[in-house]
Amino acid sequence: MEDEKIIDLYFMRSEEAITQTDVKYGRYCHTIAFNILYSREDSEECVNDSWLHAWNAMPPQRPGILSAFLGKITRNLALNMYEKYNAKKRGGGETAAALEELEECVPSGNTVEQEIENMALSRTFDRFLAALPERSRKIFVRRYWYVSPVKEIADDLGMTESNVKMTLLRTRKQFRTFLESEGIVL
Repeated sequence: MEDEKIIDLYFMRSEEAITQTDVKYGRYCHTIAFNILYSREDSEECVNDSWLHAWNAMPPQRPGILSAFLGKITRNLALNMYEKYNAKKRGGGETAAALEELEECVPSGNTVEQEIENMALSRTFDRFLAALPERSRKIFVRRYWYVSPVKEIADDLGMTESNVKMTLLRTRKQFRTFLESEGIVL
């Protein structure tokens, strides 16, 4: 079913919207959640929560790109679940590794001023990604948005793990330099 029709089902408050969303995007959202949580049960719970959040968000929101809308909901819920489970201990795995790799590039804080800065950072990040060569952008997004393991990225793109790691290192350095040139203090 086309995305517009699925969105229309949400606006009509038809439960068929959930069924069609799961059919079309269940595997996609489950992959996002699993790459963060590494637990099939937690990932299923996260995806189900994503459908509930989508149900509550539509209406009034009408997403332009349904896959991105659902992916963002799933990713945020999975990261929240990850933080909850790892609040007292530092876990290993891809999520911790990916977050630690980006730690030096992304400022942290929760003040109102910081939230405004985060919006500006988001726009700056979009400009940075748009300027990257396609392959570097794919690697960066796969690692830091989808939290894909380096081995999986390498296999999917026909590269060695070392090449992927080096690309990530260079892209993080470029990102840091780009942020500094934009006046964003780290």
